[in-house]
Amino acid sequence: MDKKHQMHMNHSEHEHHENHSGHDHHGNHSGHEHHGNHSGHDHHHHGNFKQKFFVSLIFAIPIIILSPMMGLRLPFQFTFPGSDWIVLILATILFFYGGKPFLSGAKDEVASKKPGMMTLVALGITVAYIYSLYAFYLNHFTATSQHTMDFFWELATLILIMLLGHWIEMNAVGNASNALQKMAELLPNTATKITQDSQRETVKIADIHVDDVVEVKTGESIPTDGVIIKGDTAVDESLVTGESKQVPKGIDDKVIAGSINGAGSIQIKVTATGEESYLSQVMDLISQAQNDKSQAELLSDRVAGYLFYFAVTVGIIAFITWMLITHSVDFALERLVTVLVIACPHALGLAIPLVTARSTSLGAQNGLIIKNREAVELAQHIDYVMMDKTGTLTEGNFSVNHVESYSNQYTNNEILGLFASLEGHSNHPLALSINNYAEQQQISVPQSQDVQTISGVGLEGHINNQKFTIANVSYLDQHDMSYDQSQFEQLAQQGNSISYLIADQTVLGIIAQGDQIKESSKQMVSDLKERGIEPVMLTGDNKAVAKAVAKELGISHVHAQLMPEDKEQIIKDYQAKGHKVMMVGDGINDAPSLVRADIGLAIGAGTDVAVESGDIILVKSNPADIIHFFTLSKNTMRKMIQNLWWGAGYNIVAVPLAAGILASIGLILSPAIGAVLMSLSTVIVAINAFTLKLK
Repeated sequence: MDKKHQMHMNHSEHEHHENHSGHDHHGNHSGHEHHGNHSGHDHHHHGNFKQKFFVSLIFAIPIIILSPMMGLRLPFQFTFPGSDWIVLILATILFFYGGKPFLSGAKDEVASKKPGMMTLVALGITVAYIYSLYAFYLNHFTATSQHTMDFFWELATLILIMLLGHWIEMNAVGNASNALQKMAELLPNTATKITQDSQRETVKIADIHVDDVVEVKTGESIPTDGVIIKGDTAVDESLVTGESKQVPKGIDDKVIAGSINGAGSIQIKVTATGEESYLSQVMDLISQAQNDKSQAELLSDRVAGYLFYFAVTVGIIAFITWMLITHSVDFALERLVTVLVIACPHALGLAIPLVTARSTSLGAQNGLIIKNREAVELAQHIDYVMMDKTGTLTEGNFSVNHVESYSNQYTNNEILGLFASLEGHSNHPLALSINNYAEQQQISVPQSQDVQTISGVGLEGHINNQKFTIANVSYLDQHDMSYDQSQFEQLAQQGNSISYLIADQTVLGIIAQGDQIKESSKQMVSDLKERGIEPVMLTGDNKAVAKAVAKELGISHVHAQLMPEDKEQIIKDYQAKGHKVMMVGDGINDAPSLVRADIGLAIGAGTDVAVESGDIILVKSNPADIIHFFTLSKNTMRKMIQNLWWGAGYNIVAVPLAAGILASIGLILSPAIGAVLMSLSTVIVAINAFTLKLK
């Protein structure tokens, strides 16, 4: 059986059971896909920045005290005979230890032909270190009377500030999560296999094969996809389908690996194991999406990339020009080095991490956990928000909206009592909703006997020696029973699941139940439209219910009766047309879509897998927080751009001056003044970051 067919087989099993107990109600598959490995950039994998920062600090403090800042001696600095040798040794250790993440990060950036922040930092520290070695050699081993300035102070401060910036950012955003591992944990390691001679033995999952028979006890996780051959139960498929409901299961019904067996021991014949299983296929979708997703190039990296080319170009021009004018290699070299060291972005290194840290803490205070900061930048370009229905736009809890008797023999309350009597034998969410409602209304519920499930229809049983049936509308149509069709259409259009009570081929009454739309959903949809973002509903539920909910919310794009792979495909299709897509969902079946989408926004009350697959987590499961995220993103980006101007803008002035562009009028930026300007821009950037607000 091919994979696609296997997945649809599983789905039909699920749909069949949603129709159980006479409720025309389909499962909702909320597909998540997302940006798995984005923890910012690849360079975040180059070691522990916190540890590196504190170890580097130990080496850097003596360098800062014992060596001048670009030739300028600060009040707290002093030297003694041999102190410059200490500086040299400590600076060498610092360069190779503290500078390692930047050097290896630069290597990656250059290899991918995208020089960015890492390349710029690596260039600055390498030039500062090598030129300082050259200056040390000239000052100690040649007979020149002129002291050549070194850059050990700049080397130390630059490495420290960059490590601090990366540590702040890593701390704020956290590491990339592992949705796949969470999914793997849903499956047990072993299973109870029934042998040929009816003995039970515990075997590893890997040793289970198709057509084997396994036993699953109450509360155990179902180890493989299969068909029930013995026993009745109710299975919690919420981990897989996103629907919070116990699905009744009997002989010949299919079960999915990873779902939880409720009350009742069952034996299943294995239909798929390992890579063929439904859960494995969803995992494949997630893994493929993570690999396909191109890393968004972050704004700070782009700016750093431009600065890299700018600094190198200006530096080389300055070197050649001063060589031609002065014929002095030393002077020309000092200009080149000054340009490259000044261009190295102390402020730029903190500009983004400080805003990110502030943005992340603001988000957390407002119920938004930001796991991937690329999402904050990307949010500005989103033009479609795809949303799962159940649990995202609706509460995921059913309530009785309408009960009516069609018979002079029974009052409305008596009809409700008869429904509740039969439904008391089922643990389907719709059945539970009827029983809860009867309890609230303090209805007396008669005793029922011999209650049985009619597959795909509903329930039947005896009350006071009379046979009653609860059935769906298709059962009425098949048996030519008369009912009020316009009432059915009206209730169905409002998003209700509808059941009828029948006795002696006569329809006695009707009950309609609906999932409640969350209060803030409507406002969220209109706010999205105001921002020029089109909301789209993706749901595994049936078309009538999906359209009814969409109409009430004002959503014009609806895709219903979807499988996880369908949701993912729809997102791919939109992306192929050049759209930027955000996915909002809460179930395992949303995981592939959460990963595939440009931004995956997971509902915090959803499954672990969905949460792990998201870039952003809505802690309170409140749709209004989607709008808060867009507001936070907009304000964060504004601060980032301001900080980039402060951080990079200083370079636009300082670099040409350091190169000596105004030397003809006697204005040449000394390295010391450059360092002061550099420190000033760093302070401004820090203050600006902390003024970020959500409102």
